[in-house]
Amino acid sequence: MLTTELINKVVGAALLEDAPNGDVTSEHLIPADATAVAELAAREPGTFSGAQVFIAAFQLTNPSIKVEMKINDGEKFEKGQQLAVITGPARAVLTAERIGLNFVQRMSGIATLTAQYVAKVAGTKAAILDTRKTTPNLRAFERQAVFDGGGRNHRFSLSDQVMAKDNHLAVLTRGGKDLTTELRRVRGELPAGIKLEVEVDRLEQIPAVLAAGVDIIMLDNFNVEDLKKGVELINGKCVVEASGGVNLDTVGEIAKTGVDVISVGALTHSARALDLGLDIKID
Repeated sequence: MLTTELINKVVGAALLEDAPNGDVTSEHLIPADATAVAELAAREPGTFSGAQVFIAAFQLTNPSIKVEMKINDGEKFEKGQQLAVITGPARAVLTAERIGLNFVQRMSGIATLTAQYVAKVAGTKAAILDTRKTTPNLRAFERQAVFDGGGRNHRFSLSDQVMAKDNHLAVLTRGGKDLTTELRRVRGELPAGIKLEVEVDRLEQIPAVLAAGVDIIMLDNFNVEDLKKGVELINGKCVVEASGGVNLDTVGEIAKTGVDVISVGALTHSARALDLGLDIKID
């Protein structure tokens, strides 16, 4: 998901944004020959994500900087734990500090929140999925963080899967066209490997959609009782996705209804940055 090429492109752009004409603070305050040792430390517990991105922030600033990771992506950590040690020219370490932290704090925040959701559905068959509600141009980074937190990834983009929502269906059936017939036509026109998912918001919509042979039915904003009824109606004929009204207080009960996957926009649009700090010692 996160290639070296993509990491370098995005992190490089972030470094350029942060220091378009150099770091005037470090250049004027820090001797050119000074070296520094810095420690990435956890100021609260969480689940880690973003090791390669963090490393790139320093090495793209100055290739001579060495970053020794003390933790792997997906591992949990405690408050006060040492997560990485950075050694190199002091000016460059200080220049890269904020960008490195911005990425790893954001990604670890998403991984930590995802892990909390995953823990809530333990013992059920339900998987936690992300959505396209991501920061523009950072989708691959945020989806990697969801994966590191134990979640699964939904479609990456509009090019990957057909997902027919209420507005799509309204246009598809305009003029009184039969929903099942139209969905079957769409199903027949899709290239191999492209899945067809249809969103419903009422139980009575399910039979017509199911009859079309779709791959996934999304039960959108259903209460728990209706989710159970929806799962019974579908009866294993396709994947059942629950969406809407999902939070840490409700996700456990939603999972117990028998749905296969639960999509949670909050994983990426509402996760807060985790409190990680970089403490620098100058030689």
